[in-house]
Amino acid sequence: MTTSTEALAIPTGGTTIETRGIERVEQQDRHHHRVWELGTLWFSANFVLSTVVTGALAIPVFRLGLVDSLLAIVIFNALGIFPVAFFCTLGPRLGLRQMTISRFAFGWRGGQLTALFNMAACIGWGTVNVIIGGNLFASVSGLPYVLCVIIIAGLTTLISIYGYRTVHHYERFAWIPLAATFLIMAVVAAPHASAVPTPAFTLAFVASWISFGGAILGFAIGWSSYAADYSTYLPEDTSPASVFWWTFVGEFLACLLLEAFGVVLSSWMPNTFGTDLLVGNVKSLGSFGSLLLLLIVASVVSNNIPNDYSLGLTSQVLGEWWRSIPRWMLTLAGAIVYTTVALILGSHVEETLTNFLLLMAYWLGPWSVILLIEHFRFRKGVYNVQDWDTPSKLPLGWAAVVSFIIGLVGVVLGANQVYFEGPVARAFGGMDLGFELGVVFALIAYLALRPRELQSTPDRAPAQTDVLASA
Repeated sequence: MTTSTEALAIPTGGTTIETRGIERVEQQDRHHHRVWELGTLWFSANFVLSTVVTGALAIPVFRLGLVDSLLAIVIFNALGIFPVAFFCTLGPRLGLRQMTISRFAFGWRGGQLTALFNMAACIGWGTVNVIIGGNLFASVSGLPYVLCVIIIAGLTTLISIYGYRTVHHYERFAWIPLAATFLIMAVVAAPHASAVPTPAFTLAFVASWISFGGAILGFAIGWSSYAADYSTYLPEDTSPASVFWWTFVGEFLACLLLEAFGVVLSSWMPNTFGTDLLVGNVKSLGSFGSLLLLLIVASVVSNNIPNDYSLGLTSQVLGEWWRSIPRWMLTLAGAIVYTTVALILGSHVEETLTNFLLLMAYWLGPWSVILLIEHFRFRKGVYNVQDWDTPSKLPLGWAAVVSFIIGLVGVVLGANQVYFEGPVARAFGGMDLGFELGVVFALIAYLALRPRELQSTPDRAPAQTDVLASA
């Protein structure tokens, strides 16, 4: 439980480093009252370069048409963003960070396991982002790649180490210049876009459509393991519906607009990939186009801040020794790690890393469905929140861990990525069913195993009444 001294150290003006780590935020310490800032945060974090690149995969890589690509963008974003928005509602209710909440299904040891997955994802995506941003920055500015990477990582870290309040404050405004930039780019691209027809409805087309949808879903759901980190300082009585819809709409609009823009760009330049699409888009604008590209580089910072901030929090879930290290120091250490990796690997490996990380992102499907089942089926929304850091009162977690592993087996069977094709995907014409099978396998396993865990450990069962009222 947080002391009043710790509470006083929490920033109130956005200029003091946040000292609180994963400790529960009590009601008297809730200083965040602008629920709409969840909308601007998730909009800014997704209104970025990588979102455009994700949408631009539809035509040249998956051989889709315009209309069917847009349909996949709408449907699979809605599916992927749902758990992000829902988990965000648990922040005000419980006052706990996202990976700490996972202890109520996975237990103490299982929570450490999923924290390791999340740390790897944070560092991995941080590395990819600074490599992509560093490449673009270097090509536009003429500065050395090494310096460009350090500048991007430095700006990200400068904001992330200050913590919750500063992150929200930055993301509140970050989208504005980017909106103007992407609007100008869209105006330039519009006359050159073509309405690529939908291919014939065959098994190959369905496989491509679902595979592209998996990429969209993987991008959207990627924030689910961070979600509550950015709503824990909202008061307990904050409307869950407001939290849900501000989060959902913020991320959905950003992904819809920029992924659709990526589709339009690829219809104009079907043989161009990655950041080269944006360079080709504005090369006719001369020096003004270079300025626009520099603003796009700044979007990498917006996208990378949640990776950096949540990495520090996730690290503390590993145990008491990690909690003894201030959150901001863990955030700084994580930034040093991914910057070093980016510099060692060099400037031409982002495609390989991105493919690997998209494959790794499949873990979020089984993980998310286990938390959703725990909440709705077994806890019915009731959490003994004061036990968040007491291993003997948390679930043993074996049901969640086993179900999670079974879910990953489903992922392996159904995934179809650049360097790997599972047997089920191969049997269905290359259809990427990794997310779907991972979710279904984990769902069935957890529904079967969790009751047995509860029967064997009745003293660790969820509380019968919601202790939040008296917390």
